[in-house]
Amino acid sequence: MADEYLTLALDTGDVKIRLRPDLAPGHVERIKELASEGFYDGVTFHRVIPGFMAQGGCPNGSGTGGSKKPDLKAEFNAEPHVRGVCSMARTSAPNSANSQFFIVFDDARFLDKQYTVWGQVVEGIENVDALPKGEPPAKPGKIVKATVSAE
Repeated sequence: MADEYLTLALDTGDVKIRLRPDLAPGHVERIKELASEGFYDGVTFHRVIPGFMAQGGCPNGSGTGGSKKPDLKAEFNAEPHVRGVCSMARTSAPNSANSQFFIVFDDARFLDKQYTVWGQVVEGIENVDALPKGEPPAKPGKIVKATVSAE
């Protein structure tokens, strides 16, 4: 089976993420669905913390919203939260991930087995690094277009 990729065209440049259905099949399916429906197009990175992570996927741009789809059942796995890992954001409830996700800048292994890892940046991590910082940033970086492809 071919690897599948999520490409995020950011205003800082493209980011190519290898999807990991072997780790989180339900979450990968949701990301692909939302991307193909255009849900992520125009959505900002509302929380960008240097040395930690960049979080996006909230339609409100505030971290308070999600898609109209039901929340996902947790698919916590042993994949370490290290640079370039893509994982789902959630509330304190384990089965509350919906559309928000984050990309790890640095070692964040304290999150391991508590958040669902669903992908790994394979190209363009420097474009994630270049996102405006803040909670929220004064002028947040955004996803211009999200597309899924297979190779």
